[in-house]
Amino acid sequence: DSASVVAHLTATHVKADPNLKDLFVDDLKPILVELLTAVLDEDLASGESLASAGIATTGLQDEQFNLFVKQFKIAYDEVKIDSDTSDEACRMFELVREAMIAKSASFEEGTGSGADKDGKKAAGDEPNRATKSIRVNVDLLEDLMNMVSELVLTRNQLMQMVRQLDDSEFGVPLQRLSQCTTELQESIMKTRMQPIGNAWAKLPRIVRDLNLELGKKIDLVMTGQDTELDRQVLELIKDPLTHMVRNSADHGIELPAERAAKGKPEHGIINLDAYHEGGHIIIRIKDDGAGLPVAKLKKKALERGLASSAELDQMSDAQIQRFIFHAGFSTAKKVTAVSGRGVGMDVVRSNIEKIGGTVDLTSTEGKGTCLSIKIPLTLAIVSALIVSVSGQRFSIPQLSVLELVRASKNSEHTVERIKDTPVLRLRDRLLPLVYLNELLGFQSVEESQDQSKDNDQFIVVTQVGSFTFGIVVDQVFDTEEIVVKPVAPILKHLSIYSGNTILGDGSVIMILDPTGIAALANQSTVHAESDNTDQDAENDVVDDIETMLLFRSDGETQKAVPLALITRLEDFEIDNIEISDGKYVIQYRGSLMPIVCCNSSGKMDLEGERRQPILVFADGDKTMGLAVDEILDIVEDHLDIEIVSEEDNIIGSAVIAGKATEVIDVAFYLQQAFGDWMRQPDVKANAAPAGTRLLLIDDSSFFRNMLKPLLTAAGYRVTTASAAEEALQFRESGSDFDVIISDIEMPGMSGIELAEKIKNEGRWVDTPLVALSNRSSEQDFAEGREAGFNDYVAKFDREALLQSLSQQLKMRGDAA
Repeated sequence: DSASVVAHLTATHVKADPNLKDLFVDDLKPILVELLTAVLDEDLASGESLASAGIATTGLQDEQFNLFVKQFKIAYDEVKIDSDTSDEACRMFELVREAMIAKSASFEEGTGSGADKDGKKAAGDEPNRATKSIRVNVDLLEDLMNMVSELVLTRNQLMQMVRQLDDSEFGVPLQRLSQCTTELQESIMKTRMQPIGNAWAKLPRIVRDLNLELGKKIDLVMTGQDTELDRQVLELIKDPLTHMVRNSADHGIELPAERAAKGKPEHGIINLDAYHEGGHIIIRIKDDGAGLPVAKLKKKALERGLASSAELDQMSDAQIQRFIFHAGFSTAKKVTAVSGRGVGMDVVRSNIEKIGGTVDLTSTEGKGTCLSIKIPLTLAIVSALIVSVSGQRFSIPQLSVLELVRASKNSEHTVERIKDTPVLRLRDRLLPLVYLNELLGFQSVEESQDQSKDNDQFIVVTQVGSFTFGIVVDQVFDTEEIVVKPVAPILKHLSIYSGNTILGDGSVIMILDPTGIAALANQSTVHAESDNTDQDAENDVVDDIETMLLFRSDGETQKAVPLALITRLEDFEIDNIEISDGKYVIQYRGSLMPIVCCNSSGKMDLEGERRQPILVFADGDKTMGLAVDEILDIVEDHLDIEIVSEEDNIIGSAVIAGKATEVIDVAFYLQQAFGDWMRQPDVKANAAPAGTRLLLIDDSSFFRNMLKPLLTAAGYRVTTASAAEEALQFRESGSDFDVIISDIEMPGMSGIELAEKIKNEGRWVDTPLVALSNRSSEQDFAEGREAGFNDYVAKFDREALLQSLSQQLKMRGDAA
C-alpha cells in the first residue's frame, strides 16, 4: 500500500543523506510503516511509543527532525500523492517530534537502556515499547459499546425485579453484577476518550508558518491539552478549531508596527484553553488583537440587507458583531488562503451545532476577541430523571437539571401569575414555567392551570445556556442510568425529543430535550438572556431597555414601576390588613409592614371577602407595601419619559407596550410610609440637554433603580454600575460620559479611591464627578473635594443632586 511505499522510499533517502544516515537504526523501514500509519490515524499513544522505541539514536535535534520530515515529503511527491494530503501528513509528525528528540537525548547522555559504547541501541536488549499498546479497529470499540449498553439495560431490568422481592437470595450477587457492569461501562467509555491535545498538535506549526507568511509575531499559548472528550467529537471539532485560530492570526492580530503604534507589545497572543464545566467541554480561543470592527459590520449588514439602518441603531455592539455568523458574511477585503478561504463563521457554527454544541463570541474593538465553544459530553449512557405527565413517563437528562421544587399553597415556594402567565418565585427570582402536559398536547392551557390550583406541583428547575426555567410535571420518580437510542426518523422533526430509551421494566420512553423545550416555550426569552451576557463587551453601555411591571390603580390608566425595585408580589386576604396609628399595616415575615395606597384617595376598602394585590419594596431594614387594583403584565421596553408630570407621585408619562403609561415615583410612597425619607425634586427646573450621558455608580441596586427613572425624566441617558471596579471597566472599554455620580461607601474600592484613580489618569480626567453619601459633614465634603469630586451631595437629597448635575454641566460647557 501507499504507506509501505512511502516508508520504503523515506528509509532509502534517510540512509543516503549524510546528515541523517547515522541518526537512525539500520532496520528503519518496518518501524517507519507503523509510525506513518499511527501518525496518519493521529494515534498519539502508539506514535509516541514507536518514536521512543529506538527509531532514532544520538544527535537528533529540531533541525535534523525537520530534514527527516522533508524526506517524507519528497517520498510523497515521488508516488504522486496530492500535495494537500502530503502537507497534512508532514504536519502531523508534530505529534511525535518531542518523543523522538527526547529519546535521542537519552542515548546521548548514556541513559538509554541497551545503548552500546557508540551510543547506538543494541537490538533485542529491550522489549519494543510498542508491545504495550495494540491497534484496535474503531468498529470493534463501537460494537463493545453497544454490547455494554445492552448489558446496562439488562442490569436495570434485573434490579427492578429484585426490588419487588423481599430478602431475595439474588440480591447480593446482583449487586456484584451491577458493580462489575458499571466498571466495565466506565472502561469502555475511556476507550472512546482522547485528550483534546491531539486536535491541537498541528496548531503550533500552523502558527509558526503564519508568522512567516503574514509577517506577524504571534505566540500560541495552550492550556488544558489533557482534557478528554469523545474521539468522534474530537474529529468533528478539528477543522472549526483550525479555522478559528487561523482567523485570529489573519484578521485579529495586527502587524507589529500597528501594535506598537497602539501601545501594544509587538508579539500578539492567541490563548487556547479547554476545561470541563458541568458535564460539558468549554474551549476558548482568545486573542489580544484588533477586535471586530462594528462600523464595518454595520456597513456590511446594510449592504446585504440583513437589517435596516434604524434596526442597527437600536442594536448593541455585541448584537452587531454576531452578524459574522451569517452565511457568507465577512469584512475581509479579499479571500485569502490563510483564514477564510471563502468559508465563513456560519460553517464553523453549524459544524459545532451538529454535535449539540454552541458558539458564543465577545469582542471589544481595539482589545481583542474571545470565541467560546461549549460541547456536551454526548455519551451513549447518561443519568436521567424519570418524570410523568398524564400517566406517561419521560426522562430528562440530569446534566440540565438544577434542582427539584415542590410548590403548594402552604409551602415557601408558590406559583404566582402575572397576566395569567405562571411564574415561580425561587429565592427572590422569577422563573418562567412550562407545563409539560400543555406542551405535549395532553391538556389545554386552562386544564393544566386549573388542575394545578388545587394540587401540589412538581417543578423541575432546568438550565439551558444562561436561561433558567421550570418544567411542571405530575410526578417525579427516581434517577436512572439510561441508554440513549436515536429518535426514529418519523419523529426527527420534533425538537422536544432527543432520543428514546428502555427502562428496567421493559417499557420504552422518550428522552426530552431541554433545549427544544426552551425554544418552543420561550424562544425570545432565551435570546434576551444570552444577549445580556455580552453587556460587558459593549463600548456604548447605556441601559436602554428596562423591565417594567405594569399595573392599574385609580381608574383605567396604565401605570408602571421598574421591576428591579420590587422585592415580591403578594396577594393578601383583605381581612389580614389592619389600621395602626392611622396607617394601614400587615403582619409580614415577623414584623409590621406599612401599606400605602396607590390611588388618589389614599384609602382602602377593608370590607368584604377579597384579596388585595400588593407590591413589596425593600431597602435595607425598610419594607413597604404598595396596594394596587390589578397587576397587568411584565414587559421589556425603552423607558423614554416624554412628559414630566406635575404630580408628586408620578415621575412622568411614557409609551410602554404601545400605551401611554404613568411611571410612578416610588420615593413618594416611601416618604408616606417612613416620613421625610426623600425630598421631592423639581425635575423641569433642572433638566439636562437631551442625550446627556451619565454614569451612576452605587452598590445598592434599590437606590440605582430608584434614581434611574428620575434621571431619565431629567433628560439623562443613564448607565449604571454596581461597583467602582465595574465603572473602571467601562473606562477601559472606551466609554465616555458627560458626568459621573458615585456613592462614597462601597465594598471593595470606595468612592474616594475611585475619584483619585479617575483624576490621576485615563480618558475621564476632565469628566465632572459628583459624590453621594449618607455622611454630609464639612469634613466629609472637604475629603471628597480633595480626592477629586467636583461636588458632594447628601444621598437622599434628590433636589440637590439635580441642581448639582445641572451646575456641573453648565460649568463644563462654559469652560469648553
